[in-house]
Amino acid sequence: MSLLSLIVFAPLAGALLILAIPNTRTKAIQGVAAASSAVCMIFSGYLYYAFDKSTAAMQFIEKVSWIPAFNISYHLGVDGLSVTIVALTALLTLVSIIYSFNITLRVKEFFFWFLLLEVGMLGVFVSLDLFLFYVFWELTLVPMYFLIGVWGGPQKEYAAIKFFVYTLFGSLVMLLGILALYFNSAPHTFDMLELARQSSLFPLNFQIWVFLALYLGFAIKIPAFPFHTWLPLAHVEAPTGVSVLLAGILLKMGIYGLLRVSFPVLPLAAKWFMPFFIVIAVINIIYGALVAMAQKDLKKMVAYSSINHMGYCMLGMAAMTTIGFNGAVLQMVTHGLITGSLFLLVGVIYDRAHTRDIDAFGGLGARFPIFAGLMTIQVMASLGLPGLAGFVSEFLCFLGAFEAWPYYVAASAIGILVTAAFFLRMIEKVFLGPFNEKWAGLPDMNLRELVAIVPLAVLTLVIGLWPRFCLDLIDPTITYLVGIVNR
Repeated sequence: MSLLSLIVFAPLAGALLILAIPNTRTKAIQGVAAASSAVCMIFSGYLYYAFDKSTAAMQFIEKVSWIPAFNISYHLGVDGLSVTIVALTALLTLVSIIYSFNITLRVKEFFFWFLLLEVGMLGVFVSLDLFLFYVFWELTLVPMYFLIGVWGGPQKEYAAIKFFVYTLFGSLVMLLGILALYFNSAPHTFDMLELARQSSLFPLNFQIWVFLALYLGFAIKIPAFPFHTWLPLAHVEAPTGVSVLLAGILLKMGIYGLLRVSFPVLPLAAKWFMPFFIVIAVINIIYGALVAMAQKDLKKMVAYSSINHMGYCMLGMAAMTTIGFNGAVLQMVTHGLITGSLFLLVGVIYDRAHTRDIDAFGGLGARFPIFAGLMTIQVMASLGLPGLAGFVSEFLCFLGAFEAWPYYVAASAIGILVTAAFFLRMIEKVFLGPFNEKWAGLPDMNLRELVAIVPLAVLTLVIGLWPRFCLDLIDPTITYLVGIVNR
């Protein structure tokens, strides 16, 4: 079995092994889940290390005819766009599993669905056949539905159904777009690379309709305004580890789909859609920040900040330049690290205090220095403080978009100011001021929580100080992609 197949199916092997373990053997189930995810992480680390940074070509390609009658192949490959997201997916899943060792309800089923979700996410990022891409895309839907609906909060059933209905609707419309591409290609093919080569044969009207069909599926996942309403509820109700993957990875599937499929296969439609796209990006940025500022629930605040940060990705993409696209891809990575760790940190305090109300705390900084230090680092990264990962990606998105859309970029700066305001207000209310004696008996972070969160904080610092760590891998592919879109 080749490297990409090993990465994708290592968690599946763990999930199947978990099914064979008795329900009562909780430690064994946790160990298998962590081990299979760790194997996937090791393979992903090797992929990152062995990846040739000098070329835009697909690497580690695997192609086997799957359904010959319809020219469908098991076709995998990675380039600079996908290799960093694959590594991010493996890392966030591993730390989420470690954090989720505190789950006590139906542990066997929880880790089975968790590993199956990882298979779907990884498959999306390495698929080069649209049929296979769609299979993995849909595979993420069922595990997430159960993870929210069984292990979530008080409104878990409603949140799970809303997530499922929204995403399924988008997926079905996206499927129509995929079928339209298949039947209008010659010869008929689902191969993404071949469809990109045939892009000049598709007339503008056809491209626009297919682009809109694909966009609906991807926009719901991002989530782009006005398809965002499922996200805050799903985040608030989901268990902490699931929130990490929802924000850190599943939202990126929408941005990735646009960059991998919509832009190179339908370049004329992408240019046609940009005036609308930039407006949606600015709404995401400003609206997401303003609604986040109005929240009293820590988790809901971080959830709405994700809508804001996905707007930065869209802003960079609207530039249609190498700088902007680089910023959008780097923003996917940095947002995954920063917001994933913020959800874990919110989970730390909720597990102890059983409340996420910002006004319920006060003065925690002096009593819980480790928790306060990590939260402050990640909050500063999220609001774009120079020297941390969030600054680099946001700066590139703004820099790339400024030449083409200067007034929209100027308006988007409001989002940065509001983000700084609500995060700094949160720091003040939770960590500064007089200590609320109600929380005097709470312990600081334990080893399990530190093992899950510290690696994300370290990478936030590393990418902030040395962005070439990611950009050297991303740039050749992005330069090639921009050439295809603008040809």
